[in-house]
Amino acid sequence: MKVIISATLRTFFGRTAETEIQGNTIQEILKNLTEEYPDAKKGLYDADGNLRSFLRIFAGSEDYTDPAKHDTPLDSVQEVLLLPFVAGGAPEGGNGSIISDERRKAVALDDKDIERFNKHLLLREIGVKGQKRIRAAKVVIVGAGALGSPVIQYLAAAGIGTLKIIDFDEVSLGNLQSQVIHSSRDVKRPKTASARDTVRNIDRNIEVIPENTQLTAENAISLIEGYDLVIDCTDNYKTRYLINDACILSGIPLIFGSIYQFEGQVSVLGYGDGPCLRCIYPEPPAPGLVPACAEGGTISPLSGIVGSIQANEALKLIIGIGEHLSGKLLTVDTLGLRSHVLTVKHSCSCPLCGDNPTITAPEDFDYEEFCGLKEDENETPVEGLTPEELSYRIEHGDPIIIVDVREPHERAIVRFPGALVIPIGQLARRQKELNPEQDTIFICKEGKRSILAINTLREAGYKGPLYNLKGGMDKMKDIIFSNEGGWL
Repeated sequence: MKVIISATLRTFFGRTAETEIQGNTIQEILKNLTEEYPDAKKGLYDADGNLRSFLRIFAGSEDYTDPAKHDTPLDSVQEVLLLPFVAGGAPEGGNGSIISDERRKAVALDDKDIERFNKHLLLREIGVKGQKRIRAAKVVIVGAGALGSPVIQYLAAAGIGTLKIIDFDEVSLGNLQSQVIHSSRDVKRPKTASARDTVRNIDRNIEVIPENTQLTAENAISLIEGYDLVIDCTDNYKTRYLINDACILSGIPLIFGSIYQFEGQVSVLGYGDGPCLRCIYPEPPAPGLVPACAEGGTISPLSGIVGSIQANEALKLIIGIGEHLSGKLLTVDTLGLRSHVLTVKHSCSCPLCGDNPTITAPEDFDYEEFCGLKEDENETPVEGLTPEELSYRIEHGDPIIIVDVREPHERAIVRFPGALVIPIGQLARRQKELNPEQDTIFICKEGKRSILAINTLREAGYKGPLYNLKGGMDKMKDIIFSNEGGWL
């Protein structure tokens, strides 16, 4: 059986993208897969031996994640897909539109509009009625970064009536590789201000509402209230679940998109009887198991591909045409030139939209506490060193061991000379490479995965002194680069 491994899991499979594994059931395939790739057990199973909740298993296009299906013969299936969380149709015609006829009739197109949108007006599926629905639509876009850039540009070009853009970040030079809505002159400006100016340059008739603020449990519902559609263009799990919960509780459809390296995912959530994000991925992955795009990087055009699909789904919902990705999850692999449309279903046990919901209001999900990164009063606290303290110890020749748990592409950007490279999944079996008589300092990109590494090593029984580099290489690189004659 061919097993396709998503890029976010390949760390546990020796960077393998696909492999041939003997087996005619999911249970046989997983057993043989973990025997061939022992490190995969940590990525696929939790400490109790249960399949991790952020992982989906598809045989062909059908979801076989439920353990009850793991003994079902896969006689007609040619490939199995392991898909972690990184991110039904509607009938043709106007009846499927999320914009009412009353709002559509209240819109008038002038001569300039007829000229501007003539390519849409020539399409039988859109025409004048469809273009009026687009102009009447009010859309919220959360995130004005890599995914938000193409979504904002294409919806503005299509003539969306109102765009609310939510983001609290500023443009940096490193954003310009993939966030094409911003330019060099926008560096250090709020992303919402830069995005607003871009939209105005496209069509000054569009009402742009920039919200330079962070989405929280307190403001999530009020920020999206009264809008027709929300598009998730964020890059972290905490905000994704917050957006999902606010949309479901408000009855507003959500278009989800995510990217990582060369792969992307798109789905329509909370529309009709389709699933929400919690139906598909009940819980986020723990840090260190599945990197975010900020840690793993992405090829520039990927955000354009996935963002364009998100914008396309938005326009179909607004106009009321075609099939939607509600009840479906589109995956795209631009490196392997593969795409899949996978069936995902509403879960009756979903805590948000199931038969007996327990989530009745948005909550600020404490991602670090869920993943065990916060210190427990009953556990030995994780001690940390500041970049200045570590630099001092290195320059004075202190006998220390530095362990780098970052991914290879991260180390290629900024290396740490003399560091011992050990992935988190290999720490337990490679602990003999450390000296318990010396201080060991763990480093990662932001200082979070290194905490997970320390806790993992402690659980494995290691007794030596362990320290975390506070802020990771993101904070350390300023010290490294500011001392040309220094130790780097």
